[in-house]
Amino acid sequence: MKLKDLTFKKLLAAERIEKKVATLARQIEKDYKDKTPVFLPILNGSFMFAADLIKEIDIPCRVSFVKISSYTGTASTGQLKTLIGHDESLFGADIIIVEDIVDTGQTLTKISDELKGLGAKSVECVALLRKQPAREKQVPIKYIGFELEHEFVVGYGLDYDGLGRNTRDVYSKVE
Repeated sequence: MKLKDLTFKKLLAAERIEKKVATLARQIEKDYKDKTPVFLPILNGSFMFAADLIKEIDIPCRVSFVKISSYTGTASTGQLKTLIGHDESLFGADIIIVEDIVDTGQTLTKISDELKGLGAKSVECVALLRKQPAREKQVPIKYIGFELEHEFVVGYGLDYDGLGRNTRDVYSKVE
């Protein structure tokens, strides 16, 4: 697949992603069986993962959204901007942050700290993908779909300058 000036090859097929999403949903249901969690997808990248995951959840839950960005092109800028914040009280809530990919962990750490500061009862994260730098920093992610090294990926909601989100598979950049 070609997007702008880059070429990508299939890394994770849709069928494999679907199975992993179902597995993650069962783990969450087990852990939250007597609770009503609030799923907090981080937009834009997590929209497909979040939709598929939440459709698999068979316990009572709520959904709210937040938009934070730190990417330009294929690299993190290191500068986080909250573009759209959540619009409801999360005080006393059991929150599950839904991330498409945890790269450096900066975004996840920032939003987790903010939520704890707002009085959330608990804050956990479910991420479709976790990169090696987040493992090195031991960023706490309770539910992880797939581990990556340093590859740049697109598809299934992830993008390259806004392109490539609309595939069912995940692709990695060809070096």
